[in-house]
Amino acid sequence: MPHAEIGLIGLAVMGANLARNMERNGFSVAVYNRSPERTRAFLESRPPKDRIQAAFSLADLVSRLTIPRRVLLMVQAGPPVDAVIAELKPLLSPGDLILDGGNSHFSDTERRATELSSHGIHYLGVGISGGESGALWGPAIMPGGSKEGYPLVEPILTAVAARVENTPCISYLGPGGAGHYVKMVHNGIEYADMALIAETYHLIRSALGMSTPEAAEVFDRWNRSPLASYLVEITARVLAKTDPETGNPLVEMILDAAGSKGTGMWTAAGALELGVPVPTIAAALEMRNLSAMKDQRRTAAGVLPGPPSAIGADRDQRLSDLAQALYFGRICTYAQGMALLNAASKAYGYGLHLSEILSLWREGCIIRAYLLETLQKALQADPGLPNLLLAPELREDLEQGHACLRRTVALAVRTGTPAAALAASLSYYDTYRCETLPANLIQAQRDCFGAHTYHRTDRKGIFHTDWEV
Repeated sequence: MPHAEIGLIGLAVMGANLARNMERNGFSVAVYNRSPERTRAFLESRPPKDRIQAAFSLADLVSRLTIPRRVLLMVQAGPPVDAVIAELKPLLSPGDLILDGGNSHFSDTERRATELSSHGIHYLGVGISGGESGALWGPAIMPGGSKEGYPLVEPILTAVAARVENTPCISYLGPGGAGHYVKMVHNGIEYADMALIAETYHLIRSALGMSTPEAAEVFDRWNRSPLASYLVEITARVLAKTDPETGNPLVEMILDAAGSKGTGMWTAAGALELGVPVPTIAAALEMRNLSAMKDQRRTAAGVLPGPPSAIGADRDQRLSDLAQALYFGRICTYAQGMALLNAASKAYGYGLHLSEILSLWREGCIIRAYLLETLQKALQADPGLPNLLLAPELREDLEQGHACLRRTVALAVRTGTPAAALAASLSYYDTYRCETLPANLIQAQRDCFGAHTYHRTDRKGIFHTDWEV
């Protein structure tokens, strides 16, 4: 007699920990992995009382599920998801539900939802953030897709989600690819926040001449301030870690070439498609790409001139500036991310509630931060706010912080310390607050070489000029 309430496919770290999370919260789970050895190893790690059962084929998995069947995919995004769905579809019936918990591109989720709907099968694209620890103890969960299918799995997802003030960090976000779009932007913000923190660390080390253990103490102190966040917390922990082999700070023994899995690029590309500026996120992506050019950078370091690096005077003041600059950059990053979500909601008909998204990011996920509570209140007070930079709740922070960011970017320029994300945040802020931009010249140039026309400031209409003198 089938009795598993949900099936889970894919027993890598995230899938295995989600299965354990569901079991711990009282749900029976049938699990399957393409590699039977991984399935057996997973079972051997479980005590006998578990409500987890193993399947060694997809047909076996489906036969163990209660009706309507619920199947959660935790497999690599892209073709592997399509391959598993193709195998699953003949085994399922109308009214059953498939959930994709990986980092799929939202357009793939839209396509799969449409195709499965024609067979009467519900489909959800579910963004899950929190890493392996979050998967086990409570992630932030961002489901979107079939509104009719969501209630079939809502009790399970709600039970395993993180909580803040006893409120689960999960909410149905909208149709189609809404859940995966929100997760994509979440990851873009994550890229930017990590870049801002890394650049701040670089300035502490290179411009202020402080040691890595001293930097660890700075970040630990900042994590007990308005900068408090998961990423600042783990930065302090990472910087304090000693390499047992050399006795050096372990971070100094790690090659300075950052990897990525594509979601940051998707965010930047999605923003370009909708005409939404996200320069801090884009700068973070570009800096990762530049970091990967290690051999070229090593050559360039020996031949390209630059200024002296360290200027250690006024260390306390400069650290205060750095803290405010990091906070300011973080505000700009969220402003860009929320503006993109707002535009996507209108373009794709998602009906997103931005304050609700910020609420479910407050715990469990990688970008959880003290700042989110303030941002959430700002959007609750004015859901139609076009940009978070205009929120009255942030006025004082922006008034106090922009001078600190200017001094920090100037410090980076004077010492030749790369700070693209910090500089992009300042440029975004200054451009947004600038009533008159030199885009009039650009439009005149376009009309001169391509007859693209222009609008005038003194009267309505579309104009073209013969620019030949």
